[in-house]
Amino acid sequence: QFSCNGISMFDDQGIERSHNIVPSLTKAIRESRISIVILSKNYASSGWCLDELVEILKCKEDIGQIVMTIFYGVEPSDVRKQRGDFGKVFRETCRRKTEEERQRWSQALKDVGNIAGEHLLNWDNEATMIEKIVRDVLDKLNATPSRDFNGMVGLEAHLEKMQSLLHLDDEDEAMIVGISGPAGIGKTTIARALHSRLSSSFQLTCFMENIRGSYNSGLDEYGLKLHLQEKLLSKILNQNGMSVNHLRAIPERLCDQKVLIILDDVDDLQQLEALANETCWFGPGSRIIVTTEDQELLEQHGIDNTYRVEFPTNEEARKIFRRYAFRRNLAPFGFEKLVERVIELCDNLPLGLRVMGSHLLGKKEAGWESVLHRLENSLDRKIDAVLTVGYDNLHKDDQCLFLLIAFFFNYQDDGHLKAMLADSRIDVGHGLETLANKSLIQISTEGEVVMHKLLQQAGREAVQRQEPGKRQVLKDADEICDTLENDSKRRSVMGISFDISTPIDDVNISAGAFKNMPNLRFLSIYKTRRDINVRVNVHEDMDFPPRLRLLRWEVYPGKCLPRTFMPEYLVDLDLEDNELEKLWEGTQLLTNLKKLKLTGSYNLKELPDLSNATNLEKLDLTNCTSLVEFPSSIGNHQKLVCLLLDFCPNLQVVPLSNMASLDSLRMWGCWQLRKFPDISTNVTELTISDRMLEEVLPESIRPCSRLKDLTIHGSAWGFPEEGFSDITGTADIERIPEWIKHLHVLKELRIYCCPKLVSLPELPRSLWLLDVLECESLETIYLPFDSEFRYLFLPNCLKLGREARRAITQPSFWAYLPGREIPEEFNHRAIGNSLIIPSGFSRCRICAVVTPIQEIMEDFFILVCRISINGSSIEKHIVEDLRKIRSEHLSIFPYEFLDEDGWALEHDKEILFEFSNPSQDVSITECGVQILMDETDKSRSSYGSYEDKDENLSDGGYESCSEQVFEDDDENLSHGRSYESCSEQMYEDDDENLSHGSYELDARRVNVL
Repeated sequence: QFSCNGISMFDDQGIERSHNIVPSLTKAIRESRISIVILSKNYASSGWCLDELVEILKCKEDIGQIVMTIFYGVEPSDVRKQRGDFGKVFRETCRRKTEEERQRWSQALKDVGNIAGEHLLNWDNEATMIEKIVRDVLDKLNATPSRDFNGMVGLEAHLEKMQSLLHLDDEDEAMIVGISGPAGIGKTTIARALHSRLSSSFQLTCFMENIRGSYNSGLDEYGLKLHLQEKLLSKILNQNGMSVNHLRAIPERLCDQKVLIILDDVDDLQQLEALANETCWFGPGSRIIVTTEDQELLEQHGIDNTYRVEFPTNEEARKIFRRYAFRRNLAPFGFEKLVERVIELCDNLPLGLRVMGSHLLGKKEAGWESVLHRLENSLDRKIDAVLTVGYDNLHKDDQCLFLLIAFFFNYQDDGHLKAMLADSRIDVGHGLETLANKSLIQISTEGEVVMHKLLQQAGREAVQRQEPGKRQVLKDADEICDTLENDSKRRSVMGISFDISTPIDDVNISAGAFKNMPNLRFLSIYKTRRDINVRVNVHEDMDFPPRLRLLRWEVYPGKCLPRTFMPEYLVDLDLEDNELEKLWEGTQLLTNLKKLKLTGSYNLKELPDLSNATNLEKLDLTNCTSLVEFPSSIGNHQKLVCLLLDFCPNLQVVPLSNMASLDSLRMWGCWQLRKFPDISTNVTELTISDRMLEEVLPESIRPCSRLKDLTIHGSAWGFPEEGFSDITGTADIERIPEWIKHLHVLKELRIYCCPKLVSLPELPRSLWLLDVLECESLETIYLPFDSEFRYLFLPNCLKLGREARRAITQPSFWAYLPGREIPEEFNHRAIGNSLIIPSGFSRCRICAVVTPIQEIMEDFFILVCRISINGSSIEKHIVEDLRKIRSEHLSIFPYEFLDEDGWALEHDKEILFEFSNPSQDVSITECGVQILMDETDKSRSSYGSYEDKDENLSDGGYESCSEQVFEDDDENLSHGRSYESCSEQMYEDDDENLSHGSYELDARRVNVL
């Protein structure tokens, strides 16, 4: 019976008996999930059986093993009290045993006799009793918490949040709770883990998986609901083939039962109405958990108690991926950058991380490169199958909106998207709400529309499955070339996304290329590879579509847009890196234009009249090196928020006096500017050249400036191309004006490449970031003691005095500055790249001396700090991106152990800090840790401050680190690109078919003794 139901049974009959139970039997008992003790009249005649019983009850106490009893021809009371025939046999067995053994066996028999079980006398025959026992065992196995979820990243954090929402201590009311989030985020896995953990507390349980699309052909709404109720009742009551004739079946059968029901992957309100229409359908204390991608569905059903599953952090994503790709928490040496490519490609979606990790398992580096190259252009079919389900069920207008976001409008704000589609039939507001509710996009509090990278790729591939004549967006290079060269009719096309890096031959666009595309609104022609030059030939009489809303064309080949160009409907015009000398002739209607980007228009000498662009919000003229004049009408634009004029070296006049709306202004490299323009006090971000400093803020408005971010570039800062050094001027600033301290809301100050700058004046108390780069003469900095300072970066400021460096490191949490010795406040120090300190603290600052080994070619290099318990697999990684340096520098950063890092707070452990640099551009010559004690730490510590524990320090005040103990193990280092908080979350895939058989990994074994 057990074998027929897939239950593995261990029987001790095949083991040779001895005085003591053998290790193999002990191991078998401990690895079983259930032990069944069959107690007969002669059970106590065997000391072997009694020792087994002691071990079983020990497992019950220690690990919660389930123990079931069968009383075969003996009364439970006789077992408990060792009386009657059972007692005589027991006493005979104890005659030659010690008192200790007798007491141990007697207590075990008393305990097992108190466990309610089956009694043969209560049954007509053994077969019926055995069937009942098998059913009970199956129920208990299914209700036993599985070990399948061990090791999943952050499982406990998710379960704790869910259990808080479930209010399990409230036994008076039934409750429905929702779990929502995008496909592949881990909703099903969380629900399975909850079912595994909580089942034993409920009378009946049921996990209904993959409810999505549960529509039988030929069934009307009533028939569908009957079918769903039959499925649920058959499963929860363990009765196959149940027939339901009315929709009151569930409340009739379950209204007095405390049930746990998981409704997984619900996608239609009818499903909830059929399966859990009201909480009164279920008994007091019942909990129904619904997982769905559709948040609106939960709201429609009145489910307010919901848990939204968020994407993991970068560090969590690395852990998930490494678990599948390497079967361990660390990447082998040489795979670090490949891991980062996967993390970026999957954009932290757990399903993608799991599928790609499994796909790459065991492959060499060359194999990884090949797979990644392919996956960067097309989705894995398993990932695509999961992600496109939500898209396939959308209304056609919402599908269209989804595709347009995937191709053109990801990371755009919702207002911009509404403007782009203002003349379409699509209800953008409702569509965005629908996509957000179905977890296909996210909308930030600032209105930014964000689609996950893998969903974006899924949308792009969905287009290719449409019939060629009905495609709404063209993306295939060959298809686009054929269309543009042969004037093909494409009335359904709304957008073209053309990567001109992909064609092998030149592209020829005919005069009438767009005449047969009356619905074309979005035209994007761009390059993803700068090393490939494909020539695009445009017919001189070519006409653009008249109702174009988006025109993006990198490397536009003409010197001027066509004479017939009509930008009346344009919202976004982006002509980056072009050959234009002028945009168009005369004055154009531009009332819809919001964004104008002409970056890299090196031959553009003048701008057209923009007086009609009354809704213009952003103007980007970066690297327009030939531009001399700026239209006077620009100063009257009352909606212009962002103006970018970096490196327009010939620009002489910029009229901005009436522009109260301006928020962000960049003007570095405008060397010929006659006078710095009068700017509004509403500007919050400003980038300028050092020579402009004295003109920037008139004396009268300095105290009331709203400036939050100020960047100052010296003339030595890098140029876009050679040949401009003669117009940059000769004098660099030697001082920063004193008025800077009056910028009372300034948060960030950056000063780059001012080689003659000797000192900084008193800085505002509001400042929290100071970044000074390549100011090699800088000696002194004045920081107010009561500032909000958090970040201090001073790379290659080599003349900073020792005392200045010491004072600077005191108030700052993050610091990066010249230095070759660990500061004294770091009471734990070591020579080399690693050190060990005692645990028992929650916060610290970490310091490393980094020394360049060779000239660093990249602008940044990576410093990795690995934190681990000595001899344990538990570890954390801190990754810092640091600017390249020419000499020794100190890198200082904080770290706080979170609540789940209990190992760091215990006093009997040792913590290893180990530093490395994957590119091997620098070496770590010294390192140190400063313990930060707050009141919580002090109350936790029972033996005082770490400042007093110096017994491990060697003569030089440094901890001795044996090279044999702390030998570098680059193979076990994992490297990322950014500092991550180490809060744990659990993220696994949602697809039932992609799991490894959650309930099959755990042995369904019963120990029968």
